[in-house]
Amino acid sequence: MLPSDLLMALSAYAFVTSITPGPNNAMLLSSGINHGFARTIPHICGVSIGLAVMLAAIGAGLGQLFNSLPWLHEALRWIGAAWMLWLAWKIAHSVPFTSEARGSKPIGFVEAAAFQWLNPKCWVMAMGALTTYMPERGGAGALAVIVILFSAINAPCVGSWAAFGAALRSRLADPRVLRIFNVSMAVLLVLSLYPLLFRATR
Repeated sequence: MLPSDLLMALSAYAFVTSITPGPNNAMLLSSGINHGFARTIPHICGVSIGLAVMLAAIGAGLGQLFNSLPWLHEALRWIGAAWMLWLAWKIAHSVPFTSEARGSKPIGFVEAAAFQWLNPKCWVMAMGALTTYMPERGGAGALAVIVILFSAINAPCVGSWAAFGAALRSRLADPRVLRIFNVSMAVLLVLSLYPLLFRATR
């Protein structure tokens, strides 16, 4: 079990990193607008559970594998870039919910969960949580507390972006306005590739 002061600090870290803008929240905001909150729930669950699996795997020693095989991390970096470009294209071409959107599909649970491994912000979140708040001899119990607490805070934070998007649906009823919004979200997602592709190469 983690000390209470460490739990409070971890909670604050999880909240700030989960609620601030990033690829996940941009996509959830767009999904809430285009598909509504209910249809975005699998996406929300995929984000939080995918992050939990990532935290558990890195805490269990996967991070050491990437240290010993840097090419594997490099490969994931470029696969992540390609995946994010595809997601940006998908967002930019989302069908306005006022017309054919009932036939369009939001990002599903498996897609969202897999994306966490390709999301640069999630790597920063996971590594920061484990290197800063994991006791040196915490063991599996401390890791479990970190994973559960982080996921419990992450889910409502990312879900709030989808809820906010759903609340904006009536204000974006004009298909032209919605298209501008979707393209803007796609551009922001592409811009978020900067730390993934360039800062990491410095």
